[in-house]
Amino acid sequence: MLRQAFRLPRTLRAAACSCRCVSSSFPVIPPVSNEPILDFGPNTPEREAVMKEYNRLMSEDPVEIPCIVNGQERKTGDIRHQLSPFDYAISASTFHYADEEVLQDAIKSALEARHSWDLVPFEHKAAIFLKAADLISTRYRAQVIASTMVGQGKNILQAEIDSTCELIDFYRFAVEYAKELYETQPKHHGAGTWNRMVYRGLEGFVAAICPFNFTAIGGNLAGIPALMGNSVLWKPSDNAVLSNYIVFNILREAGLPDGVINFVPCDGPLFGDTITDSPDLAAINFTGSSKTFKHLWKQVGEKIDNYRTFPRLIGECGGKNFHLLHTTADVESAVHATIRSGFEYAGQKCSACSRVYVPESLWAEFKLLLVAEQSMLTVGNPSEVGNIYSAVINRKATAHIREALLSVERDEELTVIAGGLVHDEDDCGRGVTIEPTIIQTTNPKHHFMTTEFFGPVITIYVYDDMKTPWAEILDTVNTTSAYALTGSVFARDRAAVEDASRALRQAAGNFYINDKSTGSVVGQQPFGGARASGTNDKAGAASYLQKWVSPQSVKESLLPVSRLEHPSMVYRGKEKEE
Repeated sequence: MLRQAFRLPRTLRAAACSCRCVSSSFPVIPPVSNEPILDFGPNTPEREAVMKEYNRLMSEDPVEIPCIVNGQERKTGDIRHQLSPFDYAISASTFHYADEEVLQDAIKSALEARHSWDLVPFEHKAAIFLKAADLISTRYRAQVIASTMVGQGKNILQAEIDSTCELIDFYRFAVEYAKELYETQPKHHGAGTWNRMVYRGLEGFVAAICPFNFTAIGGNLAGIPALMGNSVLWKPSDNAVLSNYIVFNILREAGLPDGVINFVPCDGPLFGDTITDSPDLAAINFTGSSKTFKHLWKQVGEKIDNYRTFPRLIGECGGKNFHLLHTTADVESAVHATIRSGFEYAGQKCSACSRVYVPESLWAEFKLLLVAEQSMLTVGNPSEVGNIYSAVINRKATAHIREALLSVERDEELTVIAGGLVHDEDDCGRGVTIEPTIIQTTNPKHHFMTTEFFGPVITIYVYDDMKTPWAEILDTVNTTSAYALTGSVFARDRAAVEDASRALRQAAGNFYINDKSTGSVVGQQPFGGARASGTNDKAGAASYLQKWVSPQSVKESLLPVSRLEHPSMVYRGKEKEE
């Protein structure tokens, strides 16, 4: 049931029930543009507001977060802790894990809310998400940023770009794109007929499985299906529960009815088993590892005969993203792009550069500048100005990268040219850092060029540009990795750029020319990749919204059918007379 507070006036309820779609005429939507990134300079009001909230979260007891099902708090007693990545002595939040009963109730709640929510006229859905965007932009900006800093370890700029600007853009642009979609109607009508398209929500519920590394992705995976008339189970990452919970509550404050989104932190395998067992699963909206996405896909395939409809699987996974330098590359620009792409947020962006190809003729200059830039990077507490990152997300991630770096000294094909050390935590759990690490390999197919470490590690292969044709190195880049998320080519020679664009056509879903492989912007560079990187459904694009609707073609005859015969048919009465 929808909350009484949101109950539509009787005339609107009647219109919704009769039309089963958006109202016939749209109000003008406020103009949409990308949210400006604040600079958070010293003594600015925005910086002071964020640091006040940051210090409060660091000093107070952690926020206790329940499951929310149909607007009701559900506390199972299975309490987990979201530790701050850069200070394990700090719990950003404590949260209750959903059990089987809570998940089943969440599915039931979503199914009960779905029909009524789908029939709410679009302008009312749009108003909720536009209001949520404005609340994030103003009243809750500092809170959302600070929770992302404390809980996910981002510095203030990275948190601003992600948790406020990108999320605001997701919601505002989605409203504009949805309006355009709903207004896409048949242009041709036969004599005496009227054709139209109804964009229904999916039949069933959507499961949103969200990552730790972008607060905005959590808000997008759960929010955009809801905007399009669907009901959702929102499973946040254990390492991003606090920020995701804040965004969820902002949506509720903006007017989202109970049951449309149900917030259920949960053990991953239990959540996956439960949703794929339900005959009402309509879609899985996923961001995470390729391994997990493949497992979910396999589960759906094995149970395909049990579903009411074919579940849609939308996934954005990892990447082994490349920077490729041509002999005509601007070396200084390529160095700056590589440092930023590889080391911002400790290389934990899906799009982060982790493999680089440099021609031997440029290597000496590139190496000199790269190592010099790396030596000036500082790592530590995200509240300290100038730190490029704080720490990787948790102990498991740290151990994984530590193991990889320890293997380098035993490998003759690898050489550390900068960084490479993991600084252990102190007795209080503080100070776990991994140095920004640059490794050179003599083997272009080495597993350091194919394996995603999801940390501040860049591996470089220097190719002999006197002996290796450009086409050959392009083929190497294209065939080395199973992933195809992002990639960049640096060249002044336009013919080289054209060759690269053709040869690497399938190697990256987001392809950059003379720019870093990170930093896609909603409305400008919709994001997603193929191969092992996912289904390339392009979050932030107008086409993304089509994944969340089930169109219905409607033909209405305006005149009664007056005769049975078609002109080509012989008139039966006349035939008898003859």
